[in-house]
Amino acid sequence: MSSRTSGAAENEAKFTSALPAAEPPIRRRPATIDENNSQNKEKLAVEDAVEVDADLENEDDPEISQIPAEVRRVVSLHDDTSLPTLTFRYFLLSVIFVIPGAFLSSMNSFRTTYAPYSVFFVQIASNYVGVWLGRVLPNRQIHIPFTKWSFNLNPGPWSVKEHVLITVTAASGATGNLATTPIALADLYFKQPVHPAAAIFFMWSIDATGYAFAAIARQVLLYEPAYPWFQALCQTALFETQSKQNKNPTPTARKQMRVFWWVLLGITLWQFLPEYAFPMLNSLAFLCWVAPKNPIANFIGSGLGGMGFLNLTFDWANISNYNAGVPLFLSPWWSQVVLFMSFVLSCWVLLPAAKWGGLGGYSHCLMTNRACTADGGKYPVTDLVTPQNTFNQTAYEENGPIYLGTHYLWSIFFDYASYISAYSWIAFFGAGQIKEAYQKFRARRNNPGQGINHQYTDRLNVLMRSYKEVPLWWYLALFSVSFVSVMTLVGLNIIYIPWWTYLVALATGAAVVVPLGWLYAISNFQLPIGTFNELLYGTMVQNLSSNRSPIGASVYGSIAGDAWYRAQYMLQDQKIGHYMHVPQRAIFFSQVFGITMGVPINYAAMRWIIDSKRDYLTGAIDDPAHIWTGQSLTSSLTMGVQYVLLGPTRLFQQEQFKALPYAFLVGAALPAIIYLLHRLFPRAKFHLWNTTIFFSGGSIFYGNVSTGYFSRFVGGFVVMYWAYRYRYQLWSKYNFILAAAFDAGFNLNMLLIFLIFGSARVISMPNWWGNDPQSVEKCYALE
Repeated sequence: MSSRTSGAAENEAKFTSALPAAEPPIRRRPATIDENNSQNKEKLAVEDAVEVDADLENEDDPEISQIPAEVRRVVSLHDDTSLPTLTFRYFLLSVIFVIPGAFLSSMNSFRTTYAPYSVFFVQIASNYVGVWLGRVLPNRQIHIPFTKWSFNLNPGPWSVKEHVLITVTAASGATGNLATTPIALADLYFKQPVHPAAAIFFMWSIDATGYAFAAIARQVLLYEPAYPWFQALCQTALFETQSKQNKNPTPTARKQMRVFWWVLLGITLWQFLPEYAFPMLNSLAFLCWVAPKNPIANFIGSGLGGMGFLNLTFDWANISNYNAGVPLFLSPWWSQVVLFMSFVLSCWVLLPAAKWGGLGGYSHCLMTNRACTADGGKYPVTDLVTPQNTFNQTAYEENGPIYLGTHYLWSIFFDYASYISAYSWIAFFGAGQIKEAYQKFRARRNNPGQGINHQYTDRLNVLMRSYKEVPLWWYLALFSVSFVSVMTLVGLNIIYIPWWTYLVALATGAAVVVPLGWLYAISNFQLPIGTFNELLYGTMVQNLSSNRSPIGASVYGSIAGDAWYRAQYMLQDQKIGHYMHVPQRAIFFSQVFGITMGVPINYAAMRWIIDSKRDYLTGAIDDPAHIWTGQSLTSSLTMGVQYVLLGPTRLFQQEQFKALPYAFLVGAALPAIIYLLHRLFPRAKFHLWNTTIFFSGGSIFYGNVSTGYFSRFVGGFVVMYWAYRYRYQLWSKYNFILAAAFDAGFNLNMLLIFLIFGSARVISMPNWWGNDPQSVEKCYALE
């Protein structure tokens, strides 16, 4: 075998190791004549034959063979460098789609479950509007007063590169912001509202820091063709389909769009039932129907405060639940199986063991993530903070030690394990690939003046050599502005942390960009890393006499966490630009423009939620639908109290917390065991049992909502296993269309509910059998 053929096989092996365990039957072996006839009949029965660029290329060409087969079937292997990019249409549509998305995304962060503002919706809707603008706008040159600049309202037909840039801007700006958590905590629990200007500067700065940190990993993870970045590949497939529709519409393309709009309409109308008129559809607890006043049956069957055993839901918010990190339509089947197994362990094994078997030794507060007293009462955590933001020892002695429910404790345990597991897993399974990519980055120094694209010889990198690379100083400038802004806020004592801890937050954020980016690139799984950040912050400040506000832990976590999250967003969208041959500098601009536009809207949405849902979020009033629980806020407050006020040293001396440090050992050791099993039994696919995903699933707190996971597992089996394996042509035709339609329909419904029933004055749904004020599930004896 030649070295070229060997290299192609290695690249394909890298790619397929990240795919579902059962791939579609592509190039498995030469088919017989009968098989070919059968396959052709099946294909013609479900879709028109579509020719892609790869069909016109020689697969033995070195430029082509390095690209994984699945990528070749999606991306275009040719480029038109004359297409317009940053046009008037781009700016207009960016504003139209970012503003509502930023509002909805901020609102989602206060809900227990949610479906995100769908980037697929932006991708599809902006294409229709863009094509329409290309037809109706006049071809007129507009001069900008007092400058030499001008622009054309309509520089030509709607461009796929404009389309990509609008979607990237929305993906950057129409999202939530981690800084809303500490800002909301300060207002809700400590009555210390942050000045709007300071809040907006802080929110923008942590986003910009993450984008600057993308420069650390892009040299290693972005250009390597073996890293698919599944979300980017999914969006690329849709971009390519839409581009072909615009140029030469086919019957198949028209049918895809009809399916999208009908499904979007259906989901929009359907969601009025579980979200407003018929909340019982949120959680169908069959055991509660059989024994509505039996406490044991209620706890086992309830999905809103129980185990959720065989519980079904018809609410897309609960099924999609992006808190879990594994989208139904977009994540490989193996990752969905791993996540479901962690749910089974947590809810169907550990919960009954804690409820009736004495696991953990503390029988109170099992299904709450609030801090509790020894007898199970609500701990007055705000009493532990003095007006000078120091620890109130007197109040602590009066109330006694802080206790956490056993469920919340093992959530913390698994969270610690998942963080260390990410490093251990990449050391065993990804070190070779990252080392190879790093060597190519180092080779760039031997060719000054050449971009990183010149170190790769596949067709996609060759095409991108036509455009100027983003210079490093752009990233440094972005980081400098954000650094000065945050240091100013720290120096003015506005954001509750010592200045030197900000430097540590930057360092820890930078350290995780490559390992967690690698995990996301191969599995489409994004690891939440908040708990470890708060632990580290508490360790640093536990002996200080000042700066002991529990809000500080959330501030630190938002800085270090957003450094990774935003770096991931930037890398993913830059991969889309790589696949679609969009100039790198235009992509960079669109991302920074997105956060600059979206952050003020994030803040406005947060203010509206705090003002209108304050009693629900603080727990003064229980939300019967368990929607506005502020679960993440409560977790952040509890962590802040235990790590900052008590401190890790005092905390881990309590009997209840002594087992938590062993999580780091478990997280480091289990990937080594999996790797050994993989080497001994390579055909058993042990490499798909990713411990980081498993531990992260175990770290989810299911006390408020445990419904949706079983329904998602069933749906994932149908979509990502059965349809992907046995109806691949149909799956490739409709899967991403359906993903866009479901999420877009849900978000449109949320917006309509807000406008109709909550914007001017709150209009509550009357109580009836399907909206039982005592229990929407009919679990009347749930404790």
